[in-house]
Amino acid sequence: MILSGRRKQFLQKIIDLYKKTNVPVHYETLAKVIGVSKWTAYDMMMELEKNGYLIRGYSVNPGEKGRSQVVFQPSAKATNLFDFKHSDNISQEEWNKIKKSIYEFLNNKHHYSFRTTIEKMLEEISKVQVQISFCAYIIGLFLVYLKNIGGEIESLIKSMVQNAPTNEMGVTMFVGTVVGTIIQTMNHEIGIETTDLVVKFLKTINDLSEDEKRMLSHFLNEALA
Repeated sequence: MILSGRRKQFLQKIIDLYKKTNVPVHYETLAKVIGVSKWTAYDMMMELEKNGYLIRGYSVNPGEKGRSQVVFQPSAKATNLFDFKHSDNISQEEWNKIKKSIYEFLNNKHHYSFRTTIEKMLEEISKVQVQISFCAYIIGLFLVYLKNIGGEIESLIKSMVQNAPTNEMGVTMFVGTVVGTIIQTMNHEIGIETTDLVVKFLKTINDLSEDEKRMLSHFLNEALA
């Protein structure tokens, strides 16, 4: 089964919860974190188990002596799914295709609304398996946000990025500043899924080669020009 963006979102959150606590996850815990009904969370976990991404277990419910509850933990298949492939040998042709795809969102060639554009980009990000592609799409996502904010803020952020002392600093400052602006202005909602992606982005970019960081920096400056 090819996981949809929504299934990947659920699975990623289960993996994150399990890594933080080292305790199998109950569906009610997942429901509260993601913001869905407990039955929706349970059905999704059952489906993920059926396809080999989760392993079922049982734990004693502390509130009901002697009764156990169903819990799940990610399988090796699940964790391997989210391991990015290194991209040191990405060809110029592949890189150009990635940039072209992102520019189509930035230029809104499909005439999506702002909210739909964000949703479509999040869906594309959920499919990416190469480090530099993931980072490029995250930059693209926040370029869409910045374009929607516009005005003096957009000009200030452009100037900040262009004057950053290093490639990595310019890229990370861009993402961090746009996120901060979104939160501060409260003009746009930014969900848990997106903030989790930012954390993942910061971890991933640290693993990139200097050439890859340079490619991302050039792409960002090119898009901001």
